Amino acid sequence: MKYYSIGEAAARLNIPESTLRFYEKKGLLPLIERDEAGRRLFSEDQISLLVTVGCLKNTHMSISEIKQYIDWIIEGDSTLEQRLEMMNKHKQDVLNEISLMTVSLKGIEEKITRYTNRIQEALL
Repeated sequence: MKYYSIGEAAARLNIPESTLRFYEKKGLLPLIERDEAGRRLFSEDQISLLVTVGCLKNTHMSISEIKQYIDWIIEGDSTLEQRLEMMNKHKQDVLNEISLMTVSLKGIEEKITRYTNRIQEALL
């Protein structure tokens, strides 16, 4: 199995090394291995898990919820229903936020149009 250093993993994920250290400190990387010198080693499975963590974080799932999700993954298939329920709830939360952002964006666009028109009127 191929392993990546923290620098290589950070580069592959396009995130700072400090983010990986933070994730480990928060318990999001519970099975991280280390070499003889104590340096973190990231497997392909951990890189894949980190992609998922990034996705959940980017969609505003809390660190504590992500930690619960990771804990359930480690527990195994007996938690599949809990994970499914969590993902369905999170999906709905994301859809609700997208809807709110879409409405809010329309309000911002109206302001931009109003200000653009007023500036153009002032130039006439």
